[in-house]
Amino acid sequence: KTLDLVMDELDRMQRIVEDLIVLAKAERPDFLNLDTVDLATLTEEVHAKAAAIAARDWRLDGVGRGVVVADRQRLTQAMMQLAQNAAQHTGEGDTISLGSSVRNGEARVWVRDTGPGVPPEQGDRIFRRFARGGGTRPSEGAGIGLAIVKAIAEAHHGRVELDSAPSEGATFAVVIPTDQPQEEPT
Repeated sequence: KTLDLVMDELDRMQRIVEDLIVLAKAERPDFLNLDTVDLATLTEEVHAKAAAIAARDWRLDGVGRGVVVADRQRLTQAMMQLAQNAAQHTGEGDTISLGSSVRNGEARVWVRDTGPGVPPEQGDRIFRRFARGGGTRPSEGAGIGLAIVKAIAEAHHGRVELDSAPSEGATFAVVIPTDQPQEEPT
């Protein structure tokens, strides 16, 4: 029993260290591996993967049509983190929707849940490293996941958006330009 507890704690600590490494790498120029990504395919693939996270009513909200210049693995990582968070803050059978859209030179990918929502006073704080949301279902993580999502969005010259109201669920979106800015020659 003690060995199981120790092994579980070592696994948890390893995940935290790996997440911290991702955050440290986010500030390096080689953090992203940019390529053209078909947004519809990415959205459908992430939806299929997310559906295995927990017993929820997983839905596909919308599928954006178009190609973006992005890092497929990092966008998948961000969406899966948002899906994991949604699963943690909802119960069995609750609805979690994923979707994407392309409009006005921006691609938006989102995860929407029917959980308790994010209190307004926590909206900015939850994207900081080691910040954890409070409320009726406190996060089980170390408070690094949403910081990673934000770092991935910002590395793509984008942003994270939160639309939430208490008791009405939350929608987290990663918004990036469809084309990455060109580096100025020095």
